[in-house]
Formats: sequence, C-alpha cells, structure tokens
Amino acid sequence: MKIGVLGGTFNPIHIGHLILAEEAREKLKLDKVIFVPTYLPPHKDNSDIASARARFTMVKLAIKDNRYFLVSDIEIKRDGRSYTIDTLKEFKKIYPSDELYFIIGSDLLKYLDDWKDLDEIIQMVRFVVATRPGYPLEKIPSHISTIPIRAVDISGFEIRKAIKENKSFRYLVPETVLKYIKKKGLYQ
Repeated sequence: MKIGVLGGTFNPIHIGHLILAEEAREKLKLDKVIFVPTYLPPHKDNSDIASARARFTMVKLAIKDNRYFLVSDIEIKRDGRSYTIDTLKEFKKIYPSDELYFIIGSDLLKYLDDWKDLDEIIQMVRFVVATRPGYPLEKIPSHISTIPIRAVDISGFEIRKAIKENKSFRYLVPETVLKYIKKKGLYQ
C-alpha cells in the first residue's frame, strides 16, 4: 500500500491543507493520507496555538467525509516537541511493508537544514514537496520529489487574524471546523 503522511500544526486545518492532501493522493496514487497534528511544533512560536486535542478534533471533523483520509494522534500521545524522524519510525513499525510518502509544503523547505536526522528520514520515505503560493521551488535536493498543487493562498495565520478581528473566515475552513472554532471560542 502507498500511504501519504501529512504532518503539521493544523492551527486550524483549512481548505488549503485538504486540497493539498487530495491532490497529492490523486497524483501520487496513494491509498490513503494520514494527517498528523503535532503536539508542539519544533520550529514555531507556540504562543498562538490551539490545544493539541482541539487541533486533532478539527482535523477529524474536516476529513470525516473522505474515506481516503485518516488522522493520527501519534505525536499528541508522545507529548513534548514533535520530530518527524520519531513519527516516521513509529509509522514504519505500524506499516512495515507499505511505502510511505512524506508530504510537505514548499514553505517548509527553508527549514530542512534544521530537521533532526534528515538523512535518516530521506532513507525511510519518499520525500515529496508540494508547491505553495509565495514559496517557489528552488534548490530542491535530488532526493526530494515535487508535485504541483493547485494554488490556494490560505494560511492558518490569516484565519487566526480574521477571527481576532471578528472578520469572516467562512469558506477558508470546512463548515464543521468553522462551527467548532466558534463553539469553543478558539483564537479569540
């Protein structure tokens, strides 16, 4: 089986994430895509991040109608800072005979040199970078594949800012996620 692994903060999950996952699934002929919300992202300021459980719930709500999408709480259960290498080692134990495709957006390329055990990650998975508006694909190492994804210029920062300013963020997130954010008073 070919399994895509899409990690991230998902703060909150939005339609850009969903389009990325669906297009990657289709273009790479993946059998499923597993969303992996981080507990604490290692390269971000954590001051404006919803709780791990809230972000996990939002992902679950966002993907519930797509039979190819799953969400894993593997990093949330681990607690502390989440490192890709640890997550992929666990997935290799769970899916020993499957081919793993680790998918990132081109916005993360600038951080690759800071990743823990990057050489080992590259040996374990097919590393795929998806295009993201404003983050051109430059200086791509040969061990990384690229896939063009429909340009959807949405960010979690933009959504959180709209919420703080009491502006509409409708249609940037799935309706189920919008309702959850409002019900829980997230990002106020």
